[in-house]
Amino acid sequence: MKKTINTVNAPAAIGPYSQANLANGILYISGQIPVDPATGKLVEGIEKETHQVMKNLEAILTEAGMTFKNVVKATIFLKSMDDFAVMNDIYASYLDAESYPARETVQVSCLPKNVDIEISMIAHQD
Repeated sequence: MKKTINTVNAPAAIGPYSQANLANGILYISGQIPVDPATGKLVEGIEKETHQVMKNLEAILTEAGMTFKNVVKATIFLKSMDDFAVMNDIYASYLDAESYPARETVQVSCLPKNVDIEISMIAHQD
């Protein structure tokens, strides 16, 4: 059975999708962009953008009763690989080094609202 996960502590979906779906103990989180849910505005600069995306992901995980330790897979989309090192340091700061998820990072030509970063995750209930 599928359960839709929604929280006001992460940006509302801007299209026909949900923030996340929980099915059979697996949480599929839609790609998050750097929108501040309190204001609905984009934050700018790769440092602030990465922090906001991770906070949005954390809010969705929390709503589902999980943490970053439950994340088994992450997909990161960057507009420029020149931002990789900065993004990677910030991303790592939210995670426990003993439970890093599998991950890929790819450069893309464009992202929604022309942001610099988008991250999606898959988490598993313990």
